[in-house]
Amino acid sequence: MYQLDREKQIITIEGKAYFPNIFLGENLPEFISQFHNDLFLFLKDWFSDSPTLKVQTSGSTGIPKEILVEKSRMMQSAQLTCSFLGLKKGDSALLCMPLNYIAGKMVVVRALIAGLDLYPLLPSGNPLKDIDKAFCFAAMIPLQVFNSLQSDTERKRLSNIKNLIIGGGSIDPHVEDAIKDFPHKVYSTYGMTETLSHIALRQLNGSEASDHYYPFDSVTLSVSEGNALIIDAPLVSNERLYTNDIVEIYEDKSFRIIGRKDNIINSGGVKIQIEEVEALLKPLLNNGFAVTSLPDPKFGEIVVLVTEKEIDENLISNLLPVYSIPKKIIKVSKIPLTETGKINRAALKQLVSDIFLSK
Repeated sequence: MYQLDREKQIITIEGKAYFPNIFLGENLPEFISQFHNDLFLFLKDWFSDSPTLKVQTSGSTGIPKEILVEKSRMMQSAQLTCSFLGLKKGDSALLCMPLNYIAGKMVVVRALIAGLDLYPLLPSGNPLKDIDKAFCFAAMIPLQVFNSLQSDTERKRLSNIKNLIIGGGSIDPHVEDAIKDFPHKVYSTYGMTETLSHIALRQLNGSEASDHYYPFDSVTLSVSEGNALIIDAPLVSNERLYTNDIVEIYEDKSFRIIGRKDNIINSGGVKIQIEEVEALLKPLLNNGFAVTSLPDPKFGEIVVLVTEKEIDENLISNLLPVYSIPKKIIKVSKIPLTETGKINRAALKQLVSDIFLSK
């Protein structure tokens, strides 16, 4: 089916040689890891005659689902990113995310489109731990960036990446502060599986750092009556996309994310945005917490704080507006996350519900 010529770094799929610029490194087992196997299978799928392939959504707010996407649109998405970042043939790119989801797949497609030298590393929380190379391009989730900042060695390697994009979840203010003086450009991305990775970026460091996302020129944005973002991105989707993200759009076409429509708690008639409450709690709790809700006969819904550590309720009260103060605080061993490191809102809500039903 497929073979790897280790000396020439060539993958042969059904008798045809593809992608001679994958660098697999040394001391690999005779038949490589499951991750490298996933890469080979993705390439086999990519080079098949089918014009589409299956992609799985992350499931951060519901049940993950599979969708069919067009390879031609994936290539156009890849071209948008490569052109924006100025990536060219022979530039090095780090693949350190799973290939189950669109983010990892699109790193490979960008390498194919631009002729990048791709370095696939088994996905982990510390992708730079064992590799010392100044990559031209890398894509990571916030957790990987956070972990890399905890080590002086890994922090230095992170700062040497010439174009770093971070996606898959919100970026902690402490992380933004830690990378603000990096010498090369670091971006937060906005997108989803349906947009085949990102359609907008915001720079996190340097003189152009901003809390606004700037869409690609081919993307048109608008908002619904409830201020949820609507995306028209004809190069990557043939349909208008209606999101659940509550945003503000500005005259220069940039936008700022406030939160998700399905993350609004209506407590006693007051609409509370979960992400805004979590942002206010960040300075105190840092990580290992999340906000959700429970039904309540008096208020309709109440705010519930779920945390992995003991906390001082008085300190929380001082940080939040009165209507946002949690009426219940639950300590758990682990906040449920998706495979891509986002808070799994559906699983969190179910966990909290199960805890109270059992009482």
